[in-house]
Amino acid sequence: MTPVHLAGPRLALREVEPEDTDALLAIYGDAEATRHLSFEPRTPEQVQAIVDRSIASATDMPRTEYCLAITRRGEHQLIGYARLATEPQQAATIGFALHPAAWGKGLGTETVHLLCALGFQTLGLHRIWAARSPLNEASARTLLRAGMTEDGRIRDHVFVRGAWRDSITYSILEHEWMPIEGVDAGSRPSPVSPDTDRGQER
Repeated sequence: MTPVHLAGPRLALREVEPEDTDALLAIYGDAEATRHLSFEPRTPEQVQAIVDRSIASATDMPRTEYCLAITRRGEHQLIGYARLATEPQQAATIGFALHPAAWGKGLGTETVHLLCALGFQTLGLHRIWAARSPLNEASARTLLRAGMTEDGRIRDHVFVRGAWRDSITYSILEHEWMPIEGVDAGSRPSPVSPDTDRGQER
C-alpha cells in the first residue's frame, strides 16, 4: 500500500524516517517515558535499530506491521511512536508511547482513534486490541475514552526490570468504534489477509 499518513484534529501519523532517531531516543531512552512499557530504557544503538526496522517493515509484502511517527498536525517533529501489528482473523494489536511533554492533553486518546482508523477504515480489520501495565491508570483512561472495552488480565505476560508483570487487555470491534470528527484515514484497500501474524504490547 501507499505510505501511511493519517491526520486527526491535533495529531498525525506518518511513516518513520531516518531523521527521527534522536526524537525517538528522547522517548525510548527516558526512564519516565518507559516506566509502564514492556521494556527498560533503550540505548542509542537500540533506538537506531528500532528506526531501521520500522523503515524496513514498511516495504514488507504483505505488510503486517505499521510502525509510525506521531506528530502534531501540520508539523513534522516526532513526539511519539505508534505501532499496529496485524494478526490472524483480521485482528491487530496496537500500542504507542508519547513524549512526557505531551502527556495529560488527550493526545493518547486521539492516537488510539488514529490507529483504529488505520485498522478499521484503511485495512478492513474486525478487531483491535491493546495491553497496559496494571499500574498505568492513565493508559486505562485513554483506552476507555477511545471506546475500548477491558477484556481481562494476562498473568506474567512480560518480563521487565527483573520481574514478571501482568498485562490488562482491552479491545474494540469494528462496529463499536465511532470515528472522531476531523480524522482523515484516506482510501481503503483490500482487507488484510487472515494469514498474517504479528503482535506485542508497545
